[in-house]
Amino acid sequence: MAEEPSQLRMRVLRYPIETFAQAASTMRKVLYEIKKIIVGQDLMLERILVALLSRGHILIEGVPGLAKTLAIKSTAQVLDCQFKRIQFTPDLVPADLIGTRIYNQRLASFEVELGPVFANLVLADEINRAPAKVQSALLEAMQERQVTIGKETFILPDPFLVLATQNPIESEGTYPLPEAQVDRFMFKVVISYPSFHEEMTVVDRITEQSPTASRVIGAQELLELQRIAEAVYVDPKLHEYAVSLVTATRRPQEFGLGEVAKFISYGSSPRGSLNLIIGARALALLRGREYAMPEDVRDLAPEVLRHRLLLSYEALAQDVTPEHLLQRLMEAVPVPKVHIGDPYGDSRASLEAPRV
Repeated sequence: MAEEPSQLRMRVLRYPIETFAQAASTMRKVLYEIKKIIVGQDLMLERILVALLSRGHILIEGVPGLAKTLAIKSTAQVLDCQFKRIQFTPDLVPADLIGTRIYNQRLASFEVELGPVFANLVLADEINRAPAKVQSALLEAMQERQVTIGKETFILPDPFLVLATQNPIESEGTYPLPEAQVDRFMFKVVISYPSFHEEMTVVDRITEQSPTASRVIGAQELLELQRIAEAVYVDPKLHEYAVSLVTATRRPQEFGLGEVAKFISYGSSPRGSLNLIIGARALALLRGREYAMPEDVRDLAPEVLRHRLLLSYEALAQDVTPEHLLQRLMEAVPVPKVHIGDPYGDSRASLEAPRV
């Protein structure tokens, strides 16, 4: 017996449609409170919220003074989650992050002192100023969401997200993140200077009382929003689209871009495909939908894939950027038609994202 449309809809969606609308409304309130403090940088703020909903980590790169740290601190204030800031410096050691064992003379035994990484939101400020051994101390925490100290393993709080910043214009006293470390970040967001009017607003606020952001949700509410984001419907054609985009970074000649192959030494790892789909679900929820569209995948592609491309020496010599290569690849990969009506059992028309 064929399923009724309502039965099919509830089988596909684990939550009522109204739940997705309420979640989107809550996230708009979160964004509104953050924007009381942060002027402009809409892309950065949106990607931070997508990372929060997706349980992903985010790396923000920009010159000093663009409110990278302030944006993350404001987000933690609005979410009312446990927040720790770690200022990365060249003299930092792994124990300063994850913790260490301390000998207790009174008890004649070792005790574990947990480090600042044990928080819901961890700000790794100027992460490229610490040496590789300190950066690698975050690998287990970011991927496995646990930390091993001595012979003991400690589970990190849930939710747990690392929000890192780095300054691209200085090379003295900095240590580039290794590929294994960068690949753990869901997004790499590159931000630039604000517009004239945005900077005027920032300057005008000097003579006014500094705005404050109010709490909107807490850790438990964020966990529930993450579960709702996981229930957003993603058509199988979007899976194919995401994998095609990632495949194009590895074998561009298969998509008619043989001249691009010489600029890419290594393409994206499978984490690229996974994060495109996971992020598309969260972005669809932010945009008030219970289903993802091709434009959600396409819009996230630069932030998901730019740090997963290892450029060749020829690309560096000719000043070819990852953004330029990704634009070429995205133009070559056809955008699928997604029929929303079929899985939901309603009469929605097919949706197709416009070509770039």
